[in-house]
This record gives sequence, structure tokens and C-alpha cells, in this order.
Amino acid sequence: MADLSLEHILRWVNAPLFHIGQTAVTLGGIVSALLIVIAAFVIARSLQRLLLDRLSKRMGLSPALAYAISRALHYVIVCLGVIIAVQSLGLNLGSLAVMVGFLGVGIGFGLQNITSNFISGLILLFERPVGIGDLITVESGQGTLVGTVSQIGLRATHVKTLDNITIIVPNSQFIENHVINWSHGDPTIRIHVPVGVAYGSDVEQVTAVLMRVARDHPQVIEHPVPQVRFLAFGDSSLNFELLAWTNKPEKQFVIRSELNYAIDAGFRAAHITIPFPQRDVHVQLTPAIERLAGSSSVG
Repeated sequence: MADLSLEHILRWVNAPLFHIGQTAVTLGGIVSALLIVIAAFVIARSLQRLLLDRLSKRMGLSPALAYAISRALHYVIVCLGVIIAVQSLGLNLGSLAVMVGFLGVGIGFGLQNITSNFISGLILLFERPVGIGDLITVESGQGTLVGTVSQIGLRATHVKTLDNITIIVPNSQFIENHVINWSHGDPTIRIHVPVGVAYGSDVEQVTAVLMRVARDHPQVIEHPVPQVRFLAFGDSSLNFELLAWTNKPEKQFVIRSELNYAIDAGFRAAHITIPFPQRDVHVQLTPAIERLAGSSSVG
């Protein structure tokens, strides 16, 4: 009775549910295909985490390159799993080529944005114009976006802003628009700090204060050497600019703020005045108002 029941179960599992062309699709084939796909995803995810640890820590590769290699291997394993799953159903990939081709044309017209983002994602992974941990500035639908790349997918890239908000940006934005990668190659950048002082100030003393402020800041590197430039004679001030270098581009906004605080304190200690725009207003009275003012004074 048990053998008969097992025989009935096997017959039911292997019974064709429907046909694709000349191929009969069974319940057992569908279950095995699903198990193969799930196993491929699990293996790909595990290998990706293992490779990220091995490549970045033991082989000394940069996090961006290690992420690109592990991500590419992840997609290869998943694609192989899907191919094996399709073959386990008994389907001939060659016979599906024509049908997939026709579907591909229709999908290409209907899903142009997704296709563009998919191809852009492959370019980002293999060409690596931006990588994980890079500080970038990119024009997006929400305006200028400044943040750190936290994840690169095939459709979109996750960027964590300076406010710790994750924004999902389509990959095509990185290919079609101008992108500033502050961390690409040499991370050393120059910070510009403009400042104006009152006319009559000792310009040599101003230069000395600005140079001292730059040298005293812990995040400002010694080489290249900081510079002070006398830019112009402004309407209300003598305009200077402090140029300081740092190898911490992700901290450039904090460094600029701290330099401004230090400049203000240094100018106060040296009795250097930071002016504000002044305007002379000349009031011309009409004859009627002059007569009214004269009669009021007489009264």
C-alpha cells in the first residue's frame, strides 16, 4: 500500500501541468527549478560576503574594487542558477531564443528607463567611476546631491547624504550627468575660505593671522602649503582668500566652518575689523516739504 501511494505521488508529481511547445512542464520540475534558484541566491549572497571580507582585508584591495568583484560574481552565480533551473524544467534554451528575442524588443520599448539604468549599473560596477564610500556631488531630480555612496545596484545607487538620509538615485544619473567624485584617485582637495577686512587694515597682519589659523587646524595638511591671496579692492572691504588643503574631503564643510570660527577669533584678537556694506543715503526735499518744514520751525 505504501509503494502504491508512493507510486501515485510520483506519478502526480511528474504529471504534465501544461506544455511549452513540445515540452511538458511538471510540478516536480517547477519545484526543482525554484529550489535551484533559491540555492543560487543563497550561495551568491554567502560568497559575496566572504569575498568582501577576504578581498578587502587579506588581499588589501580597496573597498570599492572588492565590492565590484563580489557583486559581479553574485550576478554570474544567479544567472547560472537561472539557466540550470530552466534546463531542469526540460526547456530547450535554443528554442526559447526566438521567443525571448521578440519579448526583448517589446520590453526594450516599454522599459527603456529600466534598461538604461541596468546598463549604467554594469558600467558603474566595472568601470568604477564611483565606488562604495566615495563622497560625490551629482545633479539629481531633487537638485544638487552631496553624499557618500553606500550601495551600487543594477538599477539604482544608494547615496547617504550629510544629513544621514539615504537617497536612491537611478544609475543613469551617474552616466548622463556631471558627477564630482571627491574621493576618486587622490582624495586631497583644496578648501576656499573667502574673507574681507576693513580698508586701512594691515594686510601683512591679515595674512599672518590667516596662515596661523590654517596651520593650527588639525585637518589641514602641511603639504601643499596653505596660501593667502589678496583678491581685490572691494566696495567696502579688502578681499582675501585662504586656501587650505585636506585629505578628508568628507569633512570639508566642517573644516570650512571651523576655519571661519578661528578666523573671526584671530581677527578679534588682532583688532582687525570685518566690515559690512555701508551706503550713504541723500534725501532731497521737495519745495512744498521745505516750506512746510520752515513754517513748522517758525511756529
